[in-house]
Amino acid sequence: DSRFVALGGARVDGHDYIGAALSLGSECVLCERIPDTLNSSERKYVALVVQDTLRAVGELAKAYDRRINNRKVAITGSVGKTTTKEFVAAVLSENLRLHKTEGNYNSNIGMPLSMLTMRNDTEVSVLEMGMSNAGEIEYLSKIAEPDIAIITNIGSSHMEYLGTRENICRAKLEVVSGLKKDGILLLNGDEPLLRGREELGDNAFFVGFARDCHFRAQNVRYAMGNTVFDISYGGKTVENIRIPTMGKHNVYAACFAYAVGVNMGLSDEIIKRGLRNFKPVGMRQNIYDIGDITIIEDCYNASPESMKAAIAVLRQVSEQKARGRMTALLGNMYELGRGSERFHEEVGLEFARQGGSALFTFGELADMIAGGAMLGGVPCENIYRNTDVRHPEISGEMLLASLAAGDTLLVKASRGAAAERVIRYLEENKDRLPRLREIQ
Repeated sequence: DSRFVALGGARVDGHDYIGAALSLGSECVLCERIPDTLNSSERKYVALVVQDTLRAVGELAKAYDRRINNRKVAITGSVGKTTTKEFVAAVLSENLRLHKTEGNYNSNIGMPLSMLTMRNDTEVSVLEMGMSNAGEIEYLSKIAEPDIAIITNIGSSHMEYLGTRENICRAKLEVVSGLKKDGILLLNGDEPLLRGREELGDNAFFVGFARDCHFRAQNVRYAMGNTVFDISYGGKTVENIRIPTMGKHNVYAACFAYAVGVNMGLSDEIIKRGLRNFKPVGMRQNIYDIGDITIIEDCYNASPESMKAAIAVLRQVSEQKARGRMTALLGNMYELGRGSERFHEEVGLEFARQGGSALFTFGELADMIAGGAMLGGVPCENIYRNTDVRHPEISGEMLLASLAAGDTLLVKASRGAAAERVIRYLEENKDRLPRLREIQ
């Protein structure tokens, strides 16, 4: 049997679809009202009428979770939430029956629905918490009641709604509102806004590269698409931890996962094995070749911080190949508020600083990235602009005409730009891409 939850929205009201849900076999409806058109219906069904269906779903999730009585890890932050979640899940699933948030089920609707899909033998759940405004993380945290909470970083996403990074920090710290009394809080130790907060108590631990971090990454090196590093904690150093992806931002995520594993009682060997088994999800840093062009597909979302991290990975991959140019298609970043022009320009400057050769911008906002790249010294003849995200084929044609065999191409933009369409265009026209000459 199936249930239907009628949620109201700015554009669509779920109550208008109750009749359709019943006709498709739903036998129980959670709603705030019963539409008049259903009063004379002969179909038998159960209706649970509440004041607020969204709150009711949250209360149901909390009640169900308490019945299962599993341990929980809550993850929030401006960027890197999903990657950190996947690293944590990779570690914990080595030894525990695990549930994790799937896809983008990290909102005030999605996270409770995710919790309601847990198997009744779940031992630990890893829950991602997203937000747009203040108060949303507090709501989710009080539903989840986590044993361990993680704040990956404080970035610039949602500046449009919250105004300052300090306000974003306060919103992320709402995750402690539902943290269990003896719960563990893991914080980015390289973020000054998270330092010096005595109100967080003795169960707050720092993760990062700073000397005084409780879990400190050291000796990071890259090889063949992998990252290897050491981690120091509890008076000892564990060497040669390997993760099958690249970039300093992924080292942060892996260190958070390591700290979770330690606090869940897992051995160093089990944690290291879990990190080796990590697999990227969705369109996050997927590296592959189309013909003789290496693609770094990172199209799930974008912020100034994640853009700069992706450019660093572009440089690492390009240097390891030891041939071809560093090229990038960089698109719109949204929800940055009045600082949007400056943030886009900074990304262009970073591309130039890292040694980028050819830049393709995708979207009207991304046109500011081009300005930053020119300020940084990228020649204007190596910058190609397409301000209309409705036409990815324009960018595709620019790339087909400009790429050289052996180049590495980073493709990154906010989700709304759907920059992966440009990659699909290249795939459809890969016979037109330049090829390396056969070595005789």
